[in-house]
Amino acid sequence: KGVRASFTRLILILLSIFLALKSMEFLSKMLGKKTAMVEEKDALAGRGTKMAVSGSHAIFKNALDQDFKGMEMLQIGMGCFWGAEKKFWTVEGVVSTAVGYSGGYTPNPSYEEVCSGRTGHNEVVRVVFDPSKTSLSSLLKVFWENHNPTQGNRQGNDVGSQYRSAIYYYSEEQKEQAVASKKMYQERLTEKGYGKITTEILPSKTFYFAENYHQQYLKKNPRGYCGLGGTGVSCPVSFGVSAE
Repeated sequence: KGVRASFTRLILILLSIFLALKSMEFLSKMLGKKTAMVEEKDALAGRGTKMAVSGSHAIFKNALDQDFKGMEMLQIGMGCFWGAEKKFWTVEGVVSTAVGYSGGYTPNPSYEEVCSGRTGHNEVVRVVFDPSKTSLSSLLKVFWENHNPTQGNRQGNDVGSQYRSAIYYYSEEQKEQAVASKKMYQERLTEKGYGKITTEILPSKTFYFAENYHQQYLKKNPRGYCGLGGTGVSCPVSFGVSAE
């Protein structure tokens, strides 16, 4: 009986180890799928109907979907867009913000589709600013200092290609300043022991508005989730604009 009991315990232990390894393998595959960028041919088809956004901005009290004549725009990705949007509400010269999806392939995606990792899109904030009252470098300072740009397709506990660090520019001048700021901030991060910046700097693609309930989420839900966290490394307010 003793031998049989010992053998049974051994079998149960081995079975537990096997199941644990299979679970780890499954989780690894799932995480790999979330962080891997989908190819355009495999992206979801999306739809032709534009996401309707109604009402006014919860902070700035202006219409979200308008031309903003005389203003400039910048799209940034720095993790979950709820907390990222909030960071720009108090920046002098910012006249509006909106959260949405960009950088991918699927037209007019839904939040659930973006979270599936099959659209190629990023969660982004479209920042609208008055160039006579603030500088692009001031916005880039907020961007670099309030997330960790070395984490690839994740930001803290938020894992997936939709959380990647990104700057989507609207002009060559914006591109040059973004590239210059990345170079300078990399030097600061390296001094503090951080790895290589993974931020993508690309021309802006179509900005697809996120659903109404995502807009100014943390204004409407002050205790809502915000996984945003910086590195604690400061970024200079101004920098050269010569691109590499």
